[in-house]
Amino acid sequence: MPEVQEDGATPVAGLSSLERQVVDVFVDGVRVLGLPGSVGEIYGLLYVSRAPLSLDDLVLRLGISKGSASQGLRTLKGLGAVKEAEVAGARRTHYEAAVDLKRLVGGFIREQVRPHLESGQLKVGRLQEAVAAEDDRETREFYDERVAKLEGWMRRGRMLLPLMQKVLGQ
Repeated sequence: MPEVQEDGATPVAGLSSLERQVVDVFVDGVRVLGLPGSVGEIYGLLYVSRAPLSLDDLVLRLGISKGSASQGLRTLKGLGAVKEAEVAGARRTHYEAAVDLKRLVGGFIREQVRPHLESGQLKVGRLQEAVAAEDDRETREFYDERVAKLEGWMRRGRMLLPLMQKVLGQ
């Protein structure tokens, strides 16, 4: 891949076969996590790039809109998956992939998993109130059992988060 020029000029558009394969690995990964494919494309290209890339570089090389690239970078920055990089003589902001697994896992848990578990906790509380208001005893007992099981899943999820961070971050 051509290096970013000092004046910030954009590298040649398109991806090599190897770059496309790496990008595809990350696209599949982020889709499993419920994130847009463009997030995986951006991270994958930054991951396999020897030189930092600007927003315009990403747009041109990946063939995505500037809005998608901007939103994807914002998401990745929030996850701690990309960081700004210095490029001598360049006026545009350039980015590179953060490749520390502990940081990536921590960012994903902080930005995606923990908020889901916290909102789930509130929803389970409302479910418990709704179950208590159920008139039919058998139906109430069935729902009460299901909500209790769901609450247990959520509790175990919260307990596993620090362990996941520790294990995956090593």
